Amino acid sequence: MGVEVRVEGLSKSFGAQTIWRDVTLTLPKGEISVLLGPSGTGKSVFLKSLVGLLKPEQGRVLINDVDVCDCSESKLYEVRKLFGVLFQDGALFGSMNLYDNIAFPLREHTRKSESEVRKVVLEKMEMVGLIGAEDKLPGEISGGMRKRAGLARALVLDPEIILFDEPDSGLDPVRTAYLNQLIVDLNAQIDATFLIVTHDIGTARTVPDNIGMLFRRNLVMFGPREVLLTSTEPVVEQFLNGRRQGPIGMSEEKDAGQAAAELAELRGQAGVPEIIPQLQAASGLPERAAVRRRQDRVMANLGTLTPEAQQEIIRSLTPEERAHYGIGADGIYHGPRGHQAPAAATTSSLPTGEVAQVPPQNTQNPQAQNAQPAQQAQQPPAPQPAQQQVPQHNTPRYHTPQQNQQQPGAQGRPSPRPRPRPNSGEPPFSAGYQPDEEPVSARRRWFGRQKGGDQ
Repeated sequence: MGVEVRVEGLSKSFGAQTIWRDVTLTLPKGEISVLLGPSGTGKSVFLKSLVGLLKPEQGRVLINDVDVCDCSESKLYEVRKLFGVLFQDGALFGSMNLYDNIAFPLREHTRKSESEVRKVVLEKMEMVGLIGAEDKLPGEISGGMRKRAGLARALVLDPEIILFDEPDSGLDPVRTAYLNQLIVDLNAQIDATFLIVTHDIGTARTVPDNIGMLFRRNLVMFGPREVLLTSTEPVVEQFLNGRRQGPIGMSEEKDAGQAAAELAELRGQAGVPEIIPQLQAASGLPERAAVRRRQDRVMANLGTLTPEAQQEIIRSLTPEERAHYGIGADGIYHGPRGHQAPAAATTSSLPTGEVAQVPPQNTQNPQAQNAQPAQQAQQPPAPQPAQQQVPQHNTPRYHTPQQNQQQPGAQGRPSPRPRPRPNSGEPPFSAGYQPDEEPVSARRRWFGRQKGGDQ
C-alpha cells in the first residue's frame, strides 16, 4: 500500500514573489489525488517541494514521520526512493533507447544483475504497452509513447508515491483517455499514493479520489471528489466547468466588480453540479480499495454538507453501495450495514423527502406513527379543479402532424413546416434534364424561375 503524505502550513516564495502560503492537506495512502489551478499558481513547484528539490520557507512535509523540508541528506535520499515522478515531457535521455532509459534507475540505485534488470524493465514496459519498442530512441516515437516510457521508468523501483506533472499535456483526447485508464489500472494493481497535476477537466472529474485547487496563492479546497464536484464555491465551480464567468480571469486576478456581476448572473441557476461516474479498473483487475475508503469518509461526514449536495451524492451511489451504507428504498439513511449511522450524518441539515432522511424524534410510540398514515388513507381525496392538460416530461420535443391531429390541445413545440412537394400532375425534377446543364439552372427551370426573378 502507498504512504500517507502530510503537508502542514507549507509556504514558498521566490524572492519577493509569494507562490503559495500556508498550504495544509493530507494525501491519503493508496488513493489518487488531483491538484488543479490556473497556469502559474505553483502546482509544479508544489510537486518539487514534496520531493525535496525545493526548500519552502515555512511548513513541513511528513512522509513516514520524516520531515522532507528539514532532514539530513542521507534521510532525504532514502525518502526519495519512495517516489516515482512522471515529468511533463517525460524527461528521457535523448541518447539512450527506451530500454536503457527505463533501466537507468535500477542500475543507479540497486545492485540487481542484468538479467533481473531486464525482467523488471520488460514487465513495466508491458504494463504501459511498450513491448517491441525497446530499441527506439525518444526522438523516434510519439509524445504519447514518451509519456508511457516516462511512466514505466517511474515504476521500475516499485514506488509507494507517484507524482504526475501534467501527464496529459500535448496528448490528443483519445490518448488522454487511454492514459487515464492506465493510471486507474496501475492504482488497482499496486495501491500506491498518486498525485496528479493537470488542467484537463475530464481527468479531474473521472480519475481521482480527491481533488484540490490552488488559486491566488492559497489552497482553496481539498477533499473527496464528491465534495468538490458538488461544491458551489465560485472558483472551484468555474474551473471544473471550464466557464469564463467567475473569479478566474485571463491574468488570474480578475476585476472584483466584474467577477461579482458575472456571479450574480449565474446565481439564478438552481441545484449543484452533477457527479460524473468515476473510472473503474479494467475487467480482470482487483477492485480499487481506495474507492471504499474514500466513500466511507464521505458518508461519515455527509451531514456536514448542504442538502442539495447530500441528495446528489446519494443519487450517484450504486444499489450495492446504497445497501452497504444502509440507504433503503425509502431514502432513509440507516448507516453502514451492521453499524449505527455516523453522528455527522444524523444532523438536522439532512434533507427530507426522497433523499437521506433523519428518523423521527418521537420514536417511543411507533403505533401512533403508524396510525397517522392509516387515518390519512381513510379520508377521501379532495376534488381537484379542472386544469388544462399539460404535456408530461416524456412528451416528444417535436410532434409529427399525426400527433398534433390526435392531440389538438397539446402544447408542445409545433412541428416544423413540411417542405413543399410537387403536385402529381407536374413533371418530375429530372424531366428535361441535360447532362451539361448546371444543377442550379435545372432547379430554376423546374420551379419556373429565372435569374431576374419569378415569372
